[in-house]
Amino acid sequence: MPARPERRTRRSGRTGWVFVSLYTVLLLVFGIVPAGYALYLAFTNSLGQFVGLGQFVKVAQDYRFAGAFINIGVYVVIWLVVLAVFTVGLALIIHRQTRWVSTSLRFVFYIPGALAGVASVMVWLFMLDPSSSPFGGVLQALGVDTFAKVVLPEHLSIIFVVMAFWTGAGGWIVIMYGALNNIPVELMDAAKVDGANAWQTAWRIQLPLIAKWITYMAILAFAAGTQLFVEPALVNSASLGATNPTWTPNQLAFLYAFQNNDFNGAAAIALYLLLIGLAGALFLVFRSGLFTIEED
Repeated sequence: MPARPERRTRRSGRTGWVFVSLYTVLLLVFGIVPAGYALYLAFTNSLGQFVGLGQFVKVAQDYRFAGAFINIGVYVVIWLVVLAVFTVGLALIIHRQTRWVSTSLRFVFYIPGALAGVASVMVWLFMLDPSSSPFGGVLQALGVDTFAKVVLPEHLSIIFVVMAFWTGAGGWIVIMYGALNNIPVELMDAAKVDGANAWQTAWRIQLPLIAKWITYMAILAFAAGTQLFVEPALVNSASLGATNPTWTPNQLAFLYAFQNNDFNGAAAIALYLLLIGLAGALFLVFRSGLFTIEED
């Protein structure tokens, strides 16, 4: 006998609660509890005594603090611009191709993202070393004949943006392609009938209709960008300390925690990053109307 509708509803409801409960447990254990503990550490000292904003003032007075946040700010601005322009642009180009071509290009773009973060950085360290890179001749022609010259301070932001784009852009291109597929075919056909060319269609129809997806990408990319750690840490190691070991706030927090044994100061830096991430996310959400429900 087929299951009754109310019985199927109860079964699907229980399945939903199982999935939610698993996520909730992981969120509590690896998200909310560590965040709460960091909040506790940031407002206390090593003896567990409440010190108010003392830890925040202490780390802000560190001579490395301002430089680290300026570096990450420059990196994030360049990263967001490059990500938005190139991922959306490539998605628009791929969307106009035949099915076989678009499928192949999406697969090719997604391959770098399948690599682990550390592995992808190691690939780029090899590519950027003039002595081993297949593009060593190009680097030398540009006057860069040693790895130390490649990782000069003025080059680091661009280098890290290239690394981040190579590993992370493919997934966003696929997502933007999916967003473009959600645009009604009738609307695109109407644009063709009206004589709109590819540029006019993209600018006046496609981009406005996927604007919320672009905002969603920007929020996640902004949050991930402020957490930059693996790339500068590995570059510093590969260059034998030629780069700044506290180039990002996360590196500075790591130094506080595991070299100075000052977990309270590290927690304060982490909360600075959290506040910046929340402020950036809220700005983008309210400016774009990301969660605004459109009425028919």
